Amino acid sequence: MEWYTPPSAPENTVEHLSGALGVSPVIAQLLAQRGITSYEEAKNFFRPDWSQLHDPYLMQDMTVAVNRIIQAIERHERVMVYGDYDVDGTTSVALVYSFLKDKIENLTPYVPDRYKEGYGISIAGIDHAKEEGISLIIALDCGIKANAQIDYANDLGVDFVICDHHLPSENLPKAIAVLDPKRGDCAYPFKELCGCGIGFKLIQAVQQRMELPQKELFCYLDLVATAIAADIVPIIGENRILTFLGIEQLNQSPRVGLQFFLKSLKNPVSVTDLVFVIAPRINAAGRMDHGLNAVELLAASDVEVALPIARSIEFYNSERRATDERITKEALQQIILNEQQESFSTFVFHSSWHKGVIGIVASRLIETYYRPTVVLTESEGVLSGSVRSVRGFDVYKALESCAEFMIQFGGHKYAAGLTLKPEQLEGFKKGFEAYVRSTILKEQQTPSLIYDAVLKLNELSPKLLRILNQMGPFGPKNMRPVFVTHHCKDTGGSRLVGKDQTHLKLEIRDSSGIQIQGIGFGMGANLITIKNQLPFSVLYTLEENEYNGIVSLQLKVKDLKFEEV
Repeated sequence: MEWYTPPSAPENTVEHLSGALGVSPVIAQLLAQRGITSYEEAKNFFRPDWSQLHDPYLMQDMTVAVNRIIQAIERHERVMVYGDYDVDGTTSVALVYSFLKDKIENLTPYVPDRYKEGYGISIAGIDHAKEEGISLIIALDCGIKANAQIDYANDLGVDFVICDHHLPSENLPKAIAVLDPKRGDCAYPFKELCGCGIGFKLIQAVQQRMELPQKELFCYLDLVATAIAADIVPIIGENRILTFLGIEQLNQSPRVGLQFFLKSLKNPVSVTDLVFVIAPRINAAGRMDHGLNAVELLAASDVEVALPIARSIEFYNSERRATDERITKEALQQIILNEQQESFSTFVFHSSWHKGVIGIVASRLIETYYRPTVVLTESEGVLSGSVRSVRGFDVYKALESCAEFMIQFGGHKYAAGLTLKPEQLEGFKKGFEAYVRSTILKEQQTPSLIYDAVLKLNELSPKLLRILNQMGPFGPKNMRPVFVTHHCKDTGGSRLVGKDQTHLKLEIRDSSGIQIQGIGFGMGANLITIKNQLPFSVLYTLEENEYNGIVSLQLKVKDLKFEEV
């Protein structure tokens, strides 16, 4: 595992921030590394507030979109709220549907069937809308490349408002309105909203047009925060504000549909809880059954309605876990049997694998073979796949290079999906491997950890931790600060802990003479070397540990390296 640190901020910037804010140079350095250079920027960073959100009408086509929705309300039209089956899509549908349901008499939520319709806007969904007399579809977290489908809808007299955050093609779909900050002609100041974030900006714009109280929007912030965390978009700028406000909402007044899953969590709820507890369960509905179950859960206002759905989703999540563990084992065996260990990419396929979990499997395979990974299965006569990447490598560009071997593809730099015909399989496999082999950099082939600063143990304090915690919520582009301390040695108390004795409980001292404890999960194999009094460097985040009512600082160890003596 390689360790590296981003370039240090200019010394004069650090000195200025340290003096202006009255904080240590360590905190000033952390802020400067996050692009904060002034007192005002620091104040906004530490105190995220509703007033810092951008005007939704700065987004291209927002006025047109709101006009069309107001028209639908006034004309008593039938309207469909359409979204993808993942967390971002289902939270988006639940948000817009919940907001509009008391304003539009005939409002229908719709999530495509993952197995019959696939990702994005489907012809089947448009046909269903036409049969139901629906004249307007609000599409969320999808649609930016659905040119043919929108043309088809236009021929049927069904209007579309598209709310998407994926990268558009050169030609936009001919919808009534296309809300996407990544449009080349969109002047919206923040480009990294997720699909639910754009849905939120839409309802914010409708709220302003209808002159409704701002507080009517507060109850939807938990959905936005959940989507931001699950979709792994950068938690900076407006995303960080929305996440901060959404977590506040979750801790103060969580929606009925999430209370069942929050019971097992310690307060306060964090982004980590959203990523590892809430999001997998919402996703499980779309992976193992149907995404509409997740929408019904998230839109529920009655405990008696929500509880049975939550219990069924919990069951689906258990089923999902067992399925992805089994398929991961099969995929790892296939890599060995096909002698792929020395390839530059990982490529596995089996026609019986569950389509709903192959994305998870792709991520798990990267833990063993650190390289761009494609996992394929067969569904409805075509091959469907999920692609995951490693730090710095753009798999979307890799897919673009193989476009001739696919029916369609879409996604992001680090995660994408694709469909192809069985006869295209070999061409795609060779093309993908060739692109990765010729473009991947040496440093992208080794897992790495980033740290923010080198500290001695005497620089750690409860005050430092309090300030660090105020830098949250944490996530991509604003990760929890990571530190390195060199020349550490065991004080005699380091030991193995846990039921299976695989975790490492450290008691160490560095050259400053200060002693501290740490925990390294799954690092028990290092104990013998530590007990031999070999000096080592430790890479960690700082946290609080409570034991028998006593609260103390603790290192949460991410990695350690022994120093040459």
